[in-house]
Amino acid sequence: MSNLKETAGYSIEEGNAASRNAYNWAKKTFGTRAGKPGEPAQDLEGGFSNEIRFGNERLGIGSDGIGTKIEVAERVDRYDTLGHDLIAMVADDLVVAGFIPTNLSNIIDVNTLNYEVVDELMRGLYDAAQFSSIAVTGGEIAELGNRIGGYPGARMNFNWCSTAVGVLHPSLARPLSGANVRAGQAVVALRSPSFRSNGYSLARRVLTKAFGEEWHKAPYTGADADVMGATWGDVMLAPSLIFAPGVTAILDAGLPLHAAAHITGGGVADNFKRVLKSGVGAELDNLFAPLPAMSLLAELGGISPADAYLYWNMGNGMLLVTDADQAEAVAAELTAKGYAAQVAGRIIPEPTITLKVGAGELRYDI
Repeated sequence: MSNLKETAGYSIEEGNAASRNAYNWAKKTFGTRAGKPGEPAQDLEGGFSNEIRFGNERLGIGSDGIGTKIEVAERVDRYDTLGHDLIAMVADDLVVAGFIPTNLSNIIDVNTLNYEVVDELMRGLYDAAQFSSIAVTGGEIAELGNRIGGYPGARMNFNWCSTAVGVLHPSLARPLSGANVRAGQAVVALRSPSFRSNGYSLARRVLTKAFGEEWHKAPYTGADADVMGATWGDVMLAPSLIFAPGVTAILDAGLPLHAAAHITGGGVADNFKRVLKSGVGAELDNLFAPLPAMSLLAELGGISPADAYLYWNMGNGMLLVTDADQAEAVAAELTAKGYAAQVAGRIIPEPTITLKVGAGELRYDI
């Protein structure tokens, strides 16, 4: 892993440790709202959103950003798709805990303001908000000069982050934490048609080594080039699919949902294990195949399948845990809503996650 850490520019293990430490500090503040409006939940550790209570009303709140995918937009000089990434990162973190996303506030930190770039960003955010039934109810633009860097020559260098809130689905008595996951239940996968907004530091380093500093102009020769685009810049800018409306439809239909995992940085195993809290594991033998671009990147960078499945979603953007006898119905409901979904495996009593994929069998301890 040390060589891959050097290639990726970051460490999943160190990131998880820092996140746990930060959460522990944050948790020390929970007592400031104990018994008052805005009291946080104490039992949702491991997720990327939390519950806050206002009387009988249970709301969810979560924050995230787009990360270094922004550099791709700066390179390609196209900004109208990033709003889908911004909403996907927070809306899908909320919905896996059972919160239906309702509102979003965002902040754009820029070096020097460019009106046209901001207009493109917000036009894309509007489209994503329409898709996911979210109202954008707050925001700020901060001009920070040389505190913000990015791709040289871009019209504007920036960072874009947001906080979203949502309301607990009325069919749920409490948020989805994974506490009710049991051996014998089934796992349904939703296909991700892009890298989403994760693993870009590793991807950019591999592409730079393979094609040089202007890698975004290099021809893309994958089998799906007719869909993804002619260049690596096109491929890496492909927007995130927002899964929240699909998961909402599952809950609206009254289908059972015991847990869900948003597959972001850390890949399939690191994210799925966050909801396997009862000493159980999973065997996933029917995941969606990796996107051709992911397979090509792994080949270009000499990245093993085990590591590729830790840094990228490998074509699987979300995993849902449901009853075995309802798994096909869950997949069918998602398909009816326009998502690609399939039964991907099962929950097992052993605390391991086993992926049976084209590259072989990959095992991760929990």
